[in-house]
This record gives sequence, C-alpha cells and structure tokens, in this order.
Amino acid sequence: MRAGAAPDPGYSRTVTPAQTFPEPTNTEAIRVIGRFEAGRGIPDAMRSDVRMLGNLLGQVLRESGGDALFDDVERLRLATIQAYDEETPDAFQRAAAIAESFTVARADEVARAFTCYFHLVNLAEEHQRVRVLRERAGQPGPSTGSGTQGADAGTQGADAGTQGADAGTQGADAGTQDRPADTVAAAYAQLEREVGEDEARRRLAGLRFHPVFTAHPTEARRRAVSSSIRRLSELLTQHDAASDGGAEAHRAQRRMLEEIDTLWRTAPLRSQKPSPTDEVRTVMSVFDETLFTTVPHVYRRIDDALRGEDSGSSAPVVPAFVRVGSWVGGDRDGNPFVTASVTREASKIAADHVLRGLERALERIGRTLTLDAEGTPPSVEVVALWDRFASAEPTLAAELAARSPEEPHRRVLLALAHRVSATRQDDSTHRYSRPEELLDDLRAVQNSLAESGAKRHAFGGVQHLIWQVETYGFHLTELEVRQHSQVHAKALAELESGEPISAQTEEVLELFRVIAEIQRDRGLQAAGRYVVSFTQAASDLANVHRLAKHALGDDAPVLDVVPLFETFADLQAAPEILAEAVTFPEFRARMAATGNRLEVMLGYSDSSKDVGPVAANLALYEAQEKIALWAKESDIELTLFHGRGGALGRGGGPANSAILAQPPHSVDGRFKLTEQGEVIFARYGEPAIAMRHIDQVAAATLLASSPSVEARTSGAAARYAEVAAVMDVSSRERFFSLVKAEGFAPWFATVTPMEEIGLLALGSRPARRGLSVESLEDLRAIPWVFAWTQARINLAGWFGLGTALEAVGDEALLIEAYREWPLLRTMIDNVAMSLAKTDERIARQYLALGDRDDLAALVLDELALTREWVIRLTGGDGLLVNKPVLQRAVQLRSPYVDALSLLQLRALRALRSAASDGATGSGADAEQQRLLLLSVSGVAAGLQNTG
Repeated sequence: MRAGAAPDPGYSRTVTPAQTFPEPTNTEAIRVIGRFEAGRGIPDAMRSDVRMLGNLLGQVLRESGGDALFDDVERLRLATIQAYDEETPDAFQRAAAIAESFTVARADEVARAFTCYFHLVNLAEEHQRVRVLRERAGQPGPSTGSGTQGADAGTQGADAGTQGADAGTQGADAGTQDRPADTVAAAYAQLEREVGEDEARRRLAGLRFHPVFTAHPTEARRRAVSSSIRRLSELLTQHDAASDGGAEAHRAQRRMLEEIDTLWRTAPLRSQKPSPTDEVRTVMSVFDETLFTTVPHVYRRIDDALRGEDSGSSAPVVPAFVRVGSWVGGDRDGNPFVTASVTREASKIAADHVLRGLERALERIGRTLTLDAEGTPPSVEVVALWDRFASAEPTLAAELAARSPEEPHRRVLLALAHRVSATRQDDSTHRYSRPEELLDDLRAVQNSLAESGAKRHAFGGVQHLIWQVETYGFHLTELEVRQHSQVHAKALAELESGEPISAQTEEVLELFRVIAEIQRDRGLQAAGRYVVSFTQAASDLANVHRLAKHALGDDAPVLDVVPLFETFADLQAAPEILAEAVTFPEFRARMAATGNRLEVMLGYSDSSKDVGPVAANLALYEAQEKIALWAKESDIELTLFHGRGGALGRGGGPANSAILAQPPHSVDGRFKLTEQGEVIFARYGEPAIAMRHIDQVAAATLLASSPSVEARTSGAAARYAEVAAVMDVSSRERFFSLVKAEGFAPWFATVTPMEEIGLLALGSRPARRGLSVESLEDLRAIPWVFAWTQARINLAGWFGLGTALEAVGDEALLIEAYREWPLLRTMIDNVAMSLAKTDERIARQYLALGDRDDLAALVLDELALTREWVIRLTGGDGLLVNKPVLQRAVQLRSPYVDALSLLQLRALRALRSAASDGATGSGADAEQQRLLLLSVSGVAAGLQNTG
C-alpha cells in the first residue's frame, strides 16, 4: 500500500512472529530482487555500479560477520522488497516480524549494513548524473552503455535523484517545459529576445547568486563517512576508465573493497557533538575540494556558450556573479557555543584557506607562463610592479629572476604568490592590505599580456585568477552574524539601567569589537551583515546600531543590519517595519553608501511550523510581493534572502522552479538563500554537479525578471487570488485543528523520535531553546521536520493541502491553476515529492505509539485526501507519474528505508514501553537507544534529507 491509500483494518499495531511465515528460497530471492530492480528502469551503467558495490558490501559483511550476518541482511531485504511490491498486510507483517526477531546486537549490525548500502547507492546515482553531464558537455568518458536510458539517467542533468527531490536544483524531470532556458546562456538568449541586447547585457552584469552555508545540524553523516564516500567516488571513476576485466579494473575493485570495509568498520555515529570550529572546518572542505576551482569554470563555460570562439581571447562578458556567505561560526541564535572568539577564529580559518588557494593558483599559473621578453615584452606597469617587488625583496627577486630569466610575466606572478603568502602569514611588511591591490596587479599583468599579443594567456589562466579574487577576496566567505532580537533587548536594558552587566551582555558587546577587527584585517566584505532573527518591530533593528555604539562608540563597525521575518504575523507586518527602519539615520547612511541597497531575510521554517506549509507559502509570496512593490516605489535595490532548509517543510525543493515562481521585482537578478547540512554536500560536493547547479540557479535568477516570466507570475496570481484565499483559510484551520489540539505536543514527542534526535551529535546547536515538549513554540524547525521525516509521515511538508484543495473543490479550475500558476505548481510538485517518501504502513505503526486515535485519524485522513488531490492534479494513477526519473529514485530506495524504519520502530517501542514502566536508564535501554540512533542515521541516508 502506498502513502495515502485508504485505511486498511488489516494493519494491526502488533507484528506476528517471524516463524509464522515461510521464507523464500534463494532462487525465489534472486527472482524477486531482479524483478524489483528491472521494474525501476535503472540505466544499465548505474545498475552495474549498484550491483558491483552491493556485491563488494556483501563480501565485506561475510568477512566481518560471517554468512549468518549476510543471510540476515538478505532476509530482511527480500522481505521488505516483497512487502513493497505486493502491498499486502501479510507481506508487511512478515518483514516486520523478521526485524523483531533479531537480537539487539544483530539489529545494530543489520541497520549499519543497510546504511552502508544507502551510501553506496547514493554514490552510484551521483556517479551516473556526472556521467550524463559529461556526455552532454561533449567530454570524453566511458560510455554509459545504456542507450536511450543514458539521457534519462542524468535526472535532467545532475539535478535530482532522491537528493534532488528535496535538496537538489531543477529536480528530476522537473520543469521540462522550461528546460531550454535552464542554463545562463539560454536564459540570456531568451532575455535578449525580450528586452534587447543592451538591457540583457546590463542585467547579466548585475547578476548575483549568493548561497550562504549554515551549520544547522542536518547532516547525519560523520565527516569520516563522507571522506570515505568521496574516496570511493574517485575509485569508481578509475574503474570506469579501466578496460573491462583488465588489471586496472581489478585494482580499482580491490581498493573499493578495502574502502567499503573502512566504511563498514567506521562508527556511523559521532561520539560527541562537533564544536562550531569543527563545523567551520567541515564547510572548508567543500571549498578546498570543489568550489575554489569550480566557480571560475562555471564563468568560463557560460562565456564559451555566449561568445563561442571569441571566449578566452578577449575580455569576458560574464561577471564574477557568485558570492559565498557563511553563518558557520557567526550564527549565535540559540547556540551558546558560538562566541565572539569563535567568530574571530571562523574568519581566520576561512581567510587561511582562500589565501592558500590563491597562493597555489598563482604559483601554478606562474610556472606555466614561460613567455620570453622578446616575443612577449612586459608593459611599463609590469616592469614597475617587478621593480617595486625587487626593491622590497631583493634576495627573493634575485632567486626568481635566476629561475625565470627573460620571463617577466612568469616571475611577476610568482612574486604575487609570495605577497599572498605574506598576507596569509600576516607579514606586515610585504602583505597585501586588501584584495583590490591584488586585483590591480593581476589586471596589470593581464593588460600587459594582451598588449603584447598573448591574449590567450591574458584571458585564460590570468582571467581565472581574477575571477577567483573577485569571487572570494581574502575572506572566502562573507561571514554573517545572526542573533535573536530578545538578546539585544535584554542587553540594552542592562546597559542603560546603570547596573553591572552580565557575561552574556559583555559577550554581545565583544562581538562588535570582533567584527570591527575582521573588517580592519580583511575588508568590509569579510563581515558586516548582521541578521536579526524574530524581527517584530523597527526598533529591533535600531537596537543593533545602539549596541555597536555601546561597544565601540564612533569606531563601531560598518553594519548591514538584515531583518529576518519568520512567523506569519511578522511576514504580514514586514512592509510597515521596513518603511520605518529606513528612516533611521544609520540605515539612511549605509544605504546612501551602497547605492540604496537593502537586504531582507524571509524565514520558511518557522512560518511553516506556525501556520502550516500551505498558508506559509502563500504568506511568503504575499510578503515578497508587498516588500518588492514598496522597494520599487522607494527606489531601493532590494535583495530578498531566503532562509530555506533542505526538506520541503523548511522551504526545500528544486530551487529553479521556486525562483521562477517568485513575485515580480522580488528577484531582479539577485538570489540569496541558505544552504545547510546534506544540501551543501549534495549541491557543491562534486564539481560537475556543482557547476550544473550554479548554472541552473543563475539562469533562473536571470530569467525571473524577464517580461514574460513576470507577466506569467503576476497574471496567474491575480487570476487565482480567490483560490489562494480559500486555500489559505482552510489549510490554516486544518493545521490548527492538529497542532492546537489538547496534548498535541507530548503526543508528537511520543509518536516520533523527536526527543531521541536531540541525542544525535549532529551539530553544535541545541535542538530547542530550552523548553520542554509541553510547548512547540520554541521547538526548532529542524527537529520538527526531521522527526516527521523519520516517522515516514513527512507531515511538515504537506499537511493541510488536501483540505485546501478540497475547499476549492473545482477540479477543472485547479488543474488549470496547476498548469498556469507557478506558485501552485511548485507547491504541488514539492508535495508530490514529499508524499512519495511517506509510507502509510510505517506511519500507522508510529502513530499507534501515541494512543490517540483521534489525532492519528486526523493525520491519516489528511494524508489520504492530499494524496488523492495531488494525483488528480498531476495526472496518472500514482505519485510522480509525470516525473519518472524521480519516481524511480524514490522507489529504488523505499523498501530499504522500510527495513531501517522497522528496526527503528522496534527500538522506539521498547523505549516507550520502558518509559511507561518507569524502567528507563538500564543497560537494555541504552542498547535500544543506540539501535534507534543508528536507524535514524540510516533513514536519513536513505531518504537523503533531514531538516
């Protein structure tokens, strides 16, 4: 039975002992598993990878735990596949009984085996997406051997898989009608047709994509596990390149076997929570391995597409449009472990990484620039640059000159590398004081090369260096601070009372001193955005400037204070709050200095938890519409900062379709959003996928403000305003009937592993702001979403939509709206993804833990209603029929996720039973808790999203 099917009285709250059901023979097992895999339409190359990796895992399991462990894993795997295919109560009971039959120690091992399998399947799927991307780009590489399936396998261009469902970009099969414009080059061509060449060029020059990495605890994998998977990815590539059956292929398989053994033997759970500094270093690994070199290649690929053969021989038309922000080490809202000293250290670590990267890049390109002075004479500026360096560093200059005789451009670039090294080591005599100085030197070299005829070098490797400095400066990530408005209010009350100030208030003041220090060392871009969460009045923003003056007086740092509107009421009040805030002297002065720019952040997570996903989406659209209109009338250059998570309940989903559904003037070529947890590694961890993601999002950002897209979104919003009003009211009422029901909070904590999730060492930030489960008001949105996901209900992503659509009632009108109204289409498609990952059979087992049939029925009824309406609007006879690639990705994993869910359920039942008996704290209790946490990590790996 798939999610949302009619209730079946055959699903009981208990399971039958395993021996009641005869077990299939090995021949039958092979037939069932083979039929299941064949029915998913997996491309040949990917199927081969999955089988090879699965066989290697099986060998590791036999070597580690003997045939008995392998057989137990296979028994449960076969049973869950049969239960998934047959959709009968008996088949489900058989699988549940096998899970119950294991000892706790064996259940631990089985859970770990399934988790390893998910990591390998995810790897194989990512590898297939990269294959297809390379084929589309015309790059040489091993054939997929999958015929027409190869194009399908890329999930519309490295955009999906299960990861793409919640955290990817375009999403598997998504937006195929918009596909011709899902690259910057194609979007630019469309824009040029609509607004003319000059205006299109102006808009391209102003393009900006600004992802902000956050440390929200949503990456369930340990870093050691991620590193092992990355090494396996490299080995899989080597295996592809080797000839079938040859020595290199055998060597690659042997090394993969060793790496899978490492993966199996590596403890899947962190023994302790990472510190904020650990989180900073984890994010740095993405920069080191991918982003530093990938982003310039994105610019180059776009320039190649726009200019053809002229690209690389003259100045590019593509600007350095990516800026990377970070909250890691700066976000202290509810995280007492992020202190001023941590923020200082975070900035220092990031600067060290980017300066090392620039130093290596300068040395690499410098060593290759062996152009002699006779054929490529240096300009007067380059000669002067070298003379200044030789005067300051005569010994080193003599060494460089000896190594690079009559190669002036080479030795100048190597000299610049030395100055970057001095900057990293804080050598005050020879360091650069700001990145603009390095840019000036690089442009002098570029101009010299171009003037002397070496244009390919000027606009090739040297241009890449310029793009890197323009993108990352000396700071790498623009470090942003976030703090709760109530913390500021409390600090000001203490400071202005004349009483001794607390340690917390002193810490608040010290932060401003650190920001000023970072700006002095690394420039204004290094730090300066200050996000005020739970902004409910203009005074909340003014308080930041008041505190900065308390800390440093007239030497206060330059601050861009960014309001964060999170709740339903705050979103509605946003335009009035902003209108008052921009009258403050500090705001007026800063806006005057930046060309009347203003940034406003919108919170998806708390608004969804506040009023439900449907009303929250509608409220966010309305707030953006009003804020954008106010900004346009006030001649303000607005940037809306979208506080999205990876899961659909937190604003996740395909970014492209979301951008193209935004209100007119709310994008205007600028898109900024938070990226967190597993989303960071899914989107930016692999170079080819990172390039594709950035290109797609930038394309949508450029296209969102085209006349055709703005006319479509505004016209549809007006035509279906009455539909929106009905959906808003009815969905909120339905949502409130659940979350405001008496006893809902403790019931929620009982029927999901919400409390236990807090025991996982996911991140440094606490799961809630200190309140008990008697109140959901201060429960963070991440565990709210994560808990529902683990229970296979995904309620945060869809609850209330079915009732909303039923309230409208007119199916023909809703089908028309789904086709023409981008906001509704995006909402429905995202809910379809969320529903596809639910499982009613599993969900019923969790809901039964709460002993509240009324609340369980409310959830199940809404699930069935929502599923029914989504299928009616999207067409076909099931979920994701209109998106077969994504459907395949979900179906491929579902039975294996079921196995882990059944293991989690048995642990959760045991823990709940012990709690009701007052027997918590025993050794058995600890064993069940460990099993539960192992299964949580595994389900997260299987579903590929947490919060």
